[in-house]
Amino acid sequence: MVAGLAELLSCPAWEFTTFPNREGQHELVLARDVPFTSLCAHHLLPFSGTAHVGVIPGQRIAGLSKLARTVETFAARMQVQEELGQQIATFLEERLECRGVGVVLTAEHLCMTRRGVRALGSDTVTIACRGALRDDPAARAEFLQLAVPQVRRAA
Repeated sequence: MVAGLAELLSCPAWEFTTFPNREGQHELVLARDVPFTSLCAHHLLPFSGTAHVGVIPGQRIAGLSKLARTVETFAARMQVQEELGQQIATFLEERLECRGVGVVLTAEHLCMTRRGVRALGSDTVTIACRGALRDDPAARAEFLQLAVPQVRRAA
Protein backbone atom coordinates (compact mmCIF):
# COMPACT_ATOMS: atom_id res chain seq x y z
CA MET A 1 0.00 0.00 0.00
CA VAL A 2 2.83 2.40 0.85
CA ALA A 3 4.54 1.60 -2.45
CA GLY A 4 1.31 2.37 -4.30
CA LEU A 5 0.99 5.75 -2.60
CA ALA A 6 4.64 6.52 -3.29
CA GLU A 7 4.13 5.73 -6.98
CA LEU A 8 1.01 7.91 -7.17
CA LEU A 9 2.85 10.81 -5.54
CA SER A 10 6.01 10.60 -7.64
CA CYS A 11 6.98 12.47 -10.76
CA PRO A 12 10.18 12.22 -12.80
CA ALA A 13 12.53 15.17 -12.53
CA TRP A 14 12.39 17.64 -15.40
CA GLU A 15 13.57 21.12 -16.22
CA PHE A 16 11.20 23.96 -17.07
CA THR A 17 13.06 25.57 -19.97
CA THR A 18 11.85 28.79 -21.54
CA PHE A 19 12.79 30.72 -24.65
CA PRO A 20 12.56 34.36 -25.71
CA ASN A 21 9.30 35.14 -27.49
CA ARG A 22 11.12 36.24 -30.66
CA GLU A 23 8.08 35.99 -32.93
CA GLY A 24 6.05 38.19 -30.61
CA GLN A 25 3.35 35.55 -30.09
CA HIS A 26 0.60 37.27 -28.13
CA GLU A 27 -2.42 35.05 -28.74
CA LEU A 28 -3.74 32.34 -26.44
CA VAL A 29 -1.87 29.02 -26.43
CA LEU A 30 -4.04 26.21 -25.04
CA ALA A 31 -3.22 22.63 -24.04
CA ARG A 32 -6.55 20.80 -23.72
CA ASP A 33 -7.51 17.47 -22.19
CA VAL A 34 -4.28 16.88 -20.26
CA PRO A 35 -5.02 13.82 -18.08
CA PHE A 36 -4.06 13.85 -14.41
CA THR A 37 -4.54 11.88 -11.20
CA SER A 38 -3.95 13.29 -7.75
CA LEU A 39 -4.64 12.35 -4.14
CA CYS A 40 -7.26 14.16 -2.06
CA ALA A 41 -5.67 15.52 1.12
CA HIS A 42 -9.00 15.30 2.96
CA HIS A 43 -9.82 11.63 2.36
CA LEU A 44 -6.63 10.06 0.96
CA LEU A 45 -8.55 8.90 -2.10
CA PRO A 46 -7.64 9.62 -5.73
CA PHE A 47 -9.28 12.14 -7.99
CA SER A 48 -8.73 11.98 -11.75
CA GLY A 49 -9.64 14.14 -14.65
CA THR A 50 -8.44 16.51 -17.32
CA ALA A 51 -6.72 19.87 -17.24
CA HIS A 52 -7.05 22.62 -19.81
CA VAL A 53 -4.15 25.07 -19.50
CA GLY A 54 -4.01 28.34 -21.40
CA VAL A 55 -1.25 30.94 -21.57
CA ILE A 56 -1.11 34.35 -23.21
CA PRO A 57 2.64 34.74 -23.73
CA GLY A 58 4.72 37.68 -22.61
CA GLN A 59 8.47 37.90 -23.11
CA ARG A 60 9.12 34.15 -22.64
CA ILE A 61 7.54 30.99 -24.02
CA ALA A 62 7.89 27.32 -23.16
CA GLY A 63 7.53 24.15 -25.20
CA LEU A 64 3.98 22.81 -25.26
CA SER A 65 4.98 19.70 -23.33
CA LYS A 66 5.92 21.95 -20.40
CA LEU A 67 2.26 22.77 -19.83
CA ALA A 68 1.43 19.07 -19.48
CA ARG A 69 4.54 18.44 -17.36
CA THR A 70 3.50 21.23 -15.02
CA VAL A 71 0.11 19.57 -14.52
CA GLU A 72 1.79 16.19 -13.94
CA THR A 73 4.24 17.65 -11.43
CA PHE A 74 1.70 19.43 -9.27
CA ALA A 75 -0.80 16.55 -9.49
CA ALA A 76 1.85 14.30 -7.90
CA ARG A 77 1.14 15.94 -4.54
CA MET A 78 -1.51 15.39 -1.93
CA GLN A 79 -3.96 18.33 -2.10
CA VAL A 80 -7.47 19.40 -2.97
CA GLN A 81 -8.46 20.21 -6.55
CA GLU A 82 -8.82 23.94 -5.88
CA GLU A 83 -5.21 24.12 -4.69
CA LEU A 84 -3.96 22.10 -7.66
CA GLY A 85 -5.34 24.61 -10.16
CA GLN A 86 -3.97 27.56 -8.20
CA GLN A 87 -0.51 25.94 -7.95
CA ILE A 88 -0.36 25.32 -11.70
CA ALA A 89 -1.49 28.87 -12.52
CA THR A 90 0.94 30.50 -10.09
CA PHE A 91 3.89 28.42 -11.30
CA LEU A 92 3.27 29.24 -14.96
CA GLU A 93 2.66 32.92 -14.25
CA GLU A 94 5.92 33.21 -12.33
CA ARG A 95 8.08 31.14 -14.70
CA LEU A 96 6.80 32.58 -17.96
CA GLU A 97 6.05 36.13 -16.85
CA CYS A 98 3.10 35.82 -19.20
CA ARG A 99 0.22 38.20 -19.83
CA GLY A 100 -2.35 35.65 -18.71
CA VAL A 101 -2.77 32.10 -17.43
CA GLY A 102 -5.90 29.99 -17.11
CA VAL A 103 -6.37 26.50 -15.69
CA VAL A 104 -9.65 24.57 -15.83
CA LEU A 105 -9.68 21.23 -14.01
CA THR A 106 -12.51 18.73 -14.33
CA ALA A 107 -12.23 15.65 -12.13
CA GLU A 108 -14.08 12.74 -10.61
CA HIS A 109 -13.39 12.41 -6.90
CA LEU A 110 -13.62 8.92 -5.45
CA CYS A 111 -14.29 10.50 -2.06
CA MET A 112 -17.55 11.77 -3.56
CA THR A 113 -18.51 8.98 -5.97
CA ARG A 114 -17.54 5.88 -3.98
CA ARG A 115 -18.25 6.92 -0.38
CA GLY A 116 -20.46 9.36 1.47
CA VAL A 117 -23.03 10.78 -0.95
CA ARG A 118 -22.02 8.27 -3.69
CA ALA A 119 -22.79 10.75 -6.46
CA LEU A 120 -21.86 8.44 -9.34
CA GLY A 121 -21.16 10.27 -12.59
CA SER A 122 -20.57 13.62 -10.94
CA ASP A 123 -17.48 15.68 -11.52
CA THR A 124 -16.02 18.85 -10.07
CA VAL A 125 -14.85 21.81 -12.15
CA THR A 126 -12.46 24.45 -10.82
CA ILE A 127 -11.01 27.49 -12.54
CA ALA A 128 -7.84 29.43 -11.72
CA CYS A 129 -7.03 32.49 -13.82
CA ARG A 130 -4.34 35.15 -13.67
CA GLY A 131 -3.61 38.36 -15.57
CA ALA A 132 -5.62 38.99 -18.73
CA LEU A 133 -7.49 35.69 -18.40
CA ARG A 134 -8.84 36.92 -15.07
CA ASP A 135 -9.20 40.66 -15.74
CA ASP A 136 -10.14 40.96 -19.44
CA PRO A 137 -13.73 39.70 -20.01
CA ALA A 138 -13.16 39.00 -23.73
CA ALA A 139 -9.91 37.07 -23.15
CA ARG A 140 -11.52 35.10 -20.31
CA ALA A 141 -14.55 34.25 -22.46
CA GLU A 142 -12.33 33.09 -25.34
CA PHE A 143 -10.28 30.90 -23.01
CA LEU A 144 -13.30 29.31 -21.34
CA GLN A 145 -15.07 28.72 -24.67
CA LEU A 146 -12.01 26.98 -26.14
CA ALA A 147 -11.07 25.13 -22.95
CA VAL A 148 -14.51 23.65 -22.32
CA PRO A 149 -16.42 23.82 -25.64
CA GLN A 150 -18.75 20.88 -25.15
CA VAL A 151 -22.35 21.39 -24.09
CA ARG A 152 -23.02 20.10 -20.58
CA ARG A 153 -24.86 16.79 -20.71
CA ALA A 154 -28.53 16.80 -19.70
CA ALA A 155 -29.40 15.54 -16.23
